[in-house]
Amino acid sequence: MTELHVCPSTLKEGFETYSPAARRLLFDGKEVSHILDFDSPNSESADNESYRESVGRISLSGVQPKASLVVDGGGHLVKPAEGERGTYILKPAPTSYALTERKHCPANEHLTMQLAAQEYRIETAANAMCFFRDGEAAYLCRRFDVGPGGQKYSQEDFASIAGLNKANGGSDFKYANLSYEECAGIIREYVKASPVDILKFFRIVVFNYLSLNDDAHLKNFSLINRGDGEYRLTPAYDLINTSLHLHMPRIFALDKGLFKEGMQQSDTRGIGRRDFEEFGRRIGLSERLIKSEIDFFAAERPSVKELIDRSFLPDGLRRSYWLSFDYRRKTLTF
Repeated sequence: MTELHVCPSTLKEGFETYSPAARRLLFDGKEVSHILDFDSPNSESADNESYRESVGRISLSGVQPKASLVVDGGGHLVKPAEGERGTYILKPAPTSYALTERKHCPANEHLTMQLAAQEYRIETAANAMCFFRDGEAAYLCRRFDVGPGGQKYSQEDFASIAGLNKANGGSDFKYANLSYEECAGIIREYVKASPVDILKFFRIVVFNYLSLNDDAHLKNFSLINRGDGEYRLTPAYDLINTSLHLHMPRIFALDKGLFKEGMQQSDTRGIGRRDFEEFGRRIGLSERLIKSEIDFFAAERPSVKELIDRSFLPDGLRRSYWLSFDYRRKTLTF
């Protein structure tokens, strides 16, 4: 097992396991081990079957398997009991050979989520790294759609709200049919406090551009009703720098890009500050707010590089992440 010198959630230095701040967000203050009691599904050991036995039913989203876990009385992440609702999602490294550096996907997603939360004031699902018994890393996320008593909140992603599926929207229905401008229209229609959530949405869209997340499709945005009768935009989830793993990354996940009539996305240098200024105007933000928000994202932040350097990515991917992130940041200055 790799010896830790940073909190595997916040990436703060001086910790060998989850820091008190991380425990408050993730585990309601409980001490929980960052080491799982079973091997990864990618293990070549004879005990590989322990993964299936330890997590129960496995779901598959895209190319990445997911499992549901809870914290037991001994401070370990384990399979939920019969009839018990899981409160954490475990995402091991994907198995698809179409992805490059696939074993580092968990570290990439964790870093991207931490950058969003710590550096860019974006509300995210509480998250961390954890490690299988055989040493392989996995990404852990606390479910925000499950309440303190285990009750399931009503949550719908934007594809469902728009009534899109494979039958009526094609095999790429979550990418091909709407723009981010039209996604803001969903928020305006269904959220009572829409000005607040449209600003949150704007920040996520800009951050996805900065972090080269070209998988921010319709199912990666959702509205949630936590029992008070009102829908709100969920915390951000599934944020990842896809350029580290795809042979032909894009600029935006949605084919139409920012605008409802579509936009040219063939050259990164063609996307910049003016596009996001126009996007902000179209979704109803004031000129003053647009300027302050884009200035905020365009500002140099040495702490961003420091967080990248403390991440669980290997050195080469840290460098690639930083260079691409900083280049995108600079495009927001002109």
